[in-house]
Amino acid sequence: MEVKALACELPYRWNVPLARWTVSELRREAIQSGIMAEVSGSTLWRWLSDDAIRPWRHRSWVFPRDPLFGEKACRVLDLYEKRWEGKPLGNSDYVISTDEKTSIQARIRTHTSQGPRPSQAMKIEHEYVRGGALNYLAALDVGRMKVFGRCEERSGIAAFDRLVAQVMNEEPYRSGQRVFWVMDNGSSHRGIKSATRLNNAWPNIVPVHLPVHAGRLNQIEIYFSVIQRKVLTPNDFSSIAEVEDRILAFQSRYEQIATPFEWRFTRKDLLNLLNRLELGLKRAA
Repeated sequence: MEVKALACELPYRWNVPLARWTVSELRREAIQSGIMAEVSGSTLWRWLSDDAIRPWRHRSWVFPRDPLFGEKACRVLDLYEKRWEGKPLGNSDYVISTDEKTSIQARIRTHTSQGPRPSQAMKIEHEYVRGGALNYLAALDVGRMKVFGRCEERSGIAAFDRLVAQVMNEEPYRSGQRVFWVMDNGSSHRGIKSATRLNNAWPNIVPVHLPVHAGRLNQIEIYFSVIQRKVLTPNDFSSIAEVEDRILAFQSRYEQIATPFEWRFTRKDLLNLLNRLELGLKRAA
């Protein structure tokens, strides 16, 4: 059916200045282009529903652009399964997942927030004054669910090195045989220079960089999502100092009850996914 074919086209290819179709816009174009003399919105909706066509929805995607994506990502997934280079990790080996959550604002509400009441949700004033921002750097021992974190005014190499020292000055990491640090390619810990700097300060550190666009394989991101949901939403603080106090207080509270994440995505799962992507590219070509 021509209407369904139209729904599967990007609007700009029909010289329609829209990012995506809605039912009303699709109906309008179908009539104006002569595909249909007349059709109701409900009928059009029913036709699209028959084939589960939902042109008003969209998903983002990206193909791996690192030629060593699989190799780099599999190393991290192996660490989550307590393996490195095909061998089990030892009792004095530790896996640390690290990153930073940047530009956390203090939104000072114009009027005091009100707590929930029977049949009423909590009320947060829409207007606010910006009270500054900070960066929260954190490192997670994925096997022990021990969290190290610090708030910094600015991110960068110096701030990251302070976090590393905060972890590595404590036992069992200071005397551990190997401490694997899983990290992305942020400017404060990117590439060979970063690895050399870390090894010069802490010879037992093994830097493990994720490939580009693999942030979801970094377990610290799960912890950051918890911080976002439980501490920062809604954003209602009296000062930037209160933001720091609440984040660090939650950090202590969290690790008292937290258990290791049930990570189920393995090397095998990743390789199967990459094979499917490659097959899809070949078919598209």
